[in-house]
Amino acid sequence: MASFSSSNGEEDQVLVEDKSFVRTVILNRPKRLNAASYHMISRLWELFLVYEKDPYVKLVILKGKGRAFCAGGDVAAVVHDINNGNWKSSASVFRKEYRLFYLMATYCKPQVSILNGIVMGAGAGFSIHGSFRVATENSVFAMPETALGLFPDIGSSYFLSRLPGHFGEYLGLTGARLDGAEMLACGLATHFVPSVELLSLEAALHSVDSSDQAIISAVIGEYSELPMLEKQSAYNRLDVINRCFSRRTVEDILYALISSMSLLQEQEATNEVDDWIQASLQSLKKASPISLKISLRSIREGRLQGVGQCLVREHRIDCHAMRGEVSKDFVEGCRAVILDKDRNPKWEPPRLGLVTDKMVDIYFSKVDDEDWEELKLPPRPNLPASAFAKL
Repeated sequence: MASFSSSNGEEDQVLVEDKSFVRTVILNRPKRLNAASYHMISRLWELFLVYEKDPYVKLVILKGKGRAFCAGGDVAAVVHDINNGNWKSSASVFRKEYRLFYLMATYCKPQVSILNGIVMGAGAGFSIHGSFRVATENSVFAMPETALGLFPDIGSSYFLSRLPGHFGEYLGLTGARLDGAEMLACGLATHFVPSVELLSLEAALHSVDSSDQAIISAVIGEYSELPMLEKQSAYNRLDVINRCFSRRTVEDILYALISSMSLLQEQEATNEVDDWIQASLQSLKKASPISLKISLRSIREGRLQGVGQCLVREHRIDCHAMRGEVSKDFVEGCRAVILDKDRNPKWEPPRLGLVTDKMVDIYFSKVDDEDWEELKLPPRPNLPASAFAKL
């Protein structure tokens, strides 16, 4: 195993295993659930660029150490920068991170992400954009940003908008959690492999001298299973989700959920269905109102845009959220959920009816600051057909 130390002497945040034609990259901040730091992002960027150009490397495996693949970005560091009047420092980290996501989305070689644990926020960005995503019984996926006063970013408006029906709007607005079976069912995962088979799977991948995606898929398929969805799975409610989350506004979605719950109660529906709708309503009512409206618009726009356009737009929204000129809900949400943990955020505006279209429009515009930089995506010549289709 070859490991790379960070420049400030911290424990190595990214480890690398070199075996035959495969490079296995390991996220190594287990005590922080592999939260994405600037050093981690920078190292991944360097490694992925090197491996793409190295003709000897045929495949990249990405996984996390400990009980998480990656639970998201290092939000505490971002809030620290904002509170110290230095939101542009975090904006520069976001730019580098988004360039990495674009590199992964348009990568010329197969990337196999092993999602044996928590996958949230930046962790979804590191994996969902790649070729293969292997879920296990330990996988937990969520995009919980609306509860933090933010919105599903990291390019998620591209992949959430392409899930079946309006399942992406449901996930993005409510922050609902999925297990590995649900990830496979909706397409966030490409394979499901029991965790006891992961070492055997990696050994099999190490013996493959090919970048052919069909060959890689077949190897993973030999260790894959088709898990059963739990009876109470949200994916089993796709008909209700489509009916409610297809509505034009967040207010309309809430009304549709309440109407569906009333209808099901009249029909003496099972408690599980009632509980699921009630949980969705509670999540929406607790989330930042302006974040909900931004999120819905972002996902809807993503349906008609390529991954690069989605990343550029989401970077703008992130910068506005960090700058806080319209609302400071991002800092307040992080305070309530992550820092003080009182779970009692004071949103501003406090209600959906007070969030105007003009407020939301600002988040989708360029930042009015002469020192601000628009996201510039790296040039990607000679793309394979699988990557070109995402543009």
